[in-house]
Amino acid sequence: MSDRPLVAVLDYGIGNLHSAHKAIEKMGADARLTADPAVVADADGVVLPGVGAFGACMSTLRSVGLEEPALAAASSGRPFLGICVGMQMLFHGSEEDAAARGLGIVPGTVRWIPPGVKRPQMQWNRLELQLPDDPMLADLGDDPWVYFVHSLHGVPDDPSVVAATCEYGTDLNAAFRLDNVFATQFHPEKSGPTGLRLLRNFVQVCVEARDGAAA
Repeated sequence: MSDRPLVAVLDYGIGNLHSAHKAIEKMGADARLTADPAVVADADGVVLPGVGAFGACMSTLRSVGLEEPALAAASSGRPFLGICVGMQMLFHGSEEDAAARGLGIVPGTVRWIPPGVKRPQMQWNRLELQLPDDPMLADLGDDPWVYFVHSLHGVPDDPSVVAATCEYGTDLNAAFRLDNVFATQFHPEKSGPTGLRLLRNFVQVCVEARDGAAA
């Protein structure tokens, strides 16, 4: 068995797919940019990236046949990571497109950043860790700064699934944990050493989950 865990990066042709794929590969994974359900089913971990519009991303994910593999992966117990709009797609729906249906993995709604600040938030911002013992947030340092580009943020029905927030006019939700699913509104692959540390954590979580399942 290779020491490098197999990580499937869902390839539905939108957004930051290649940069996320390359960053995860750099952190030690056998990362595959794929639309093959068999590869997704065999992977030790699965990543759903995304940028752009919620409705367009959901429509394209469905059109290439990746909705069911994504749902199966999230429900399998294997590590699952959503990034930016990929994070938003985990929710039931979004105020950006009321007619679009999300994956419904995280109960809640994606809402606009409240008025009073510039939208989108396009800047580095400091994370406030709400679940500092989460393995995905290990060793990020005392002052973790990450890069955001977004006009909406996820508002879960259960606030206890919020793993991190940031301050931008008000407290915005920046990361989430629900069982085996972790998701970030920010872009780890664009967030320098802090973001790479988070992706390295994900790779390590994949290794541990794979080895635990094989034991």
